[in-house]
Amino acid sequence: MTSSRRRPFCLSAAAVVLVAAAGCSSTDAAATIAVPSPPPEEASLCSALHRELPKSVAGQDREDPEPASELTAGWGDAAIVLRCGVPRPEKMSDPQSKSVEADGVNWLLEEDPEGPRFTTTYRKTYVEVTLGKQYAHDATPLAELADAVKKTVPASL
Repeated sequence: MTSSRRRPFCLSAAAVVLVAAAGCSSTDAAATIAVPSPPPEEASLCSALHRELPKSVAGQDREDPEPASELTAGWGDAAIVLRCGVPRPEKMSDPQSKSVEADGVNWLLEEDPEGPRFTTTYRKTYVEVTLGKQYAHDATPLAELADAVKKTVPASL
């Protein structure tokens, strides 16, 4: 795979990356996650996002992880986990990093032993979403979260 070329979101290319990343993920995702500690302005955006998040994503019902926080949300027993106000990933400084676009929101893709992790780009705070391996071929969770992100977390450019 050549990494010197940046490509716009293409479901088939994203699926290939997700398959590779999801192959390393655990099927028993922990229901406890670290709560971010953003500055107050970003926490306010996250609070607004929390109120707009859907009750279900990709057919999974909302099941927020512990500890309860307006900075975190989950669907399907941690199959999909969102954290708002996370620090800027170092990978965003890498000009060869991979990104995808889903319904008007740009996401940085990071492969992780626990599964694929996506972080919004060009927003006033960073929103991170991790997906379970059952979504290896499916960008639906990101697309279903896009409206809430666009409505509550303004673009930074």
